[in-house]
Amino acid sequence: MNVTVLYTEDCPNLEPLIAELHDLLDERSDAAVTAKLVRSDDEARRLQFHGSPTILVDGHDPFPAPPEPAGLSCRQYPCCRDAAGHVPGFPTRSCLAETLGVD
Repeated sequence: MNVTVLYTEDCPNLEPLIAELHDLLDERSDAAVTAKLVRSDDEARRLQFHGSPTILVDGHDPFPAPPEPAGLSCRQYPCCRDAAGHVPGFPTRSCLAETLGVD
């Protein structure tokens, strides 16, 4: 499984998301996590980048895309609200685990 995190410069959610992904996938020898900086709106449209961070699993975004067009922006994950009902800037651990098929 290849997990790619697309992000914009200075994304505050990049480091905690990468740490969570590495923690979840630590025991999977078939999983690789990489990060790719998205630098322009043209690149964002080409990659179907709907905000930072965007997670691709084997090249596909497994989370519902926000209604905004692709472009350089921050992303929220309303499908993965936390216990208090807040919309996070990256998927919760349980949402990531379910999506990635790990415990």
